[in-house]
Amino acid sequence: MAYTGNFRLGPDSGRVVIKTSRAGLAAKPLNDGDRRDIKKTMSGILGDGTATFTSSKITRIGASGGAVEGTLTLNGKTQPVRLQLSAPGEGRYRGSATVLQSAFGIKPYSGFFGALKLRDEVTVEFEVDLAKAGPAEAADSAG
Repeated sequence: MAYTGNFRLGPDSGRVVIKTSRAGLAAKPLNDGDRRDIKKTMSGILGDGTATFTSSKITRIGASGGAVEGTLTLNGKTQPVRLQLSAPGEGRYRGSATVLQSAFGIKPYSGFFGALKLRDEVTVEFEVDLAKAGPAEAADSAG
């Protein structure tokens, strides 16, 4: 089955994971305490903000790969993003992109008096299943 058209994706049809890592001399793996502290701090920075991605171009590369170009809006700021993707199964897609937190007005996390610093670069990974996605709402053309 070919999937074409516009889709509204959400928690029932996919997931997004943001991965970060330490920077500088203390660039060792994060422990559970570090992760809790980072999550708490990021919740304070982002609040109830939302993230949206709107695609503008899809390029197929080979039988099961490609790229999706579009814009990512995070923290009220919009930047162009190119997602590399693969299609591991019918209607399912996985991909990733690397973005800079600072491009979205987010200061990379620093804690413990500067001993723990995170890189400005974060990797955004996603997985979607179009068979579980709902149709996108039509644009209001009534004016």
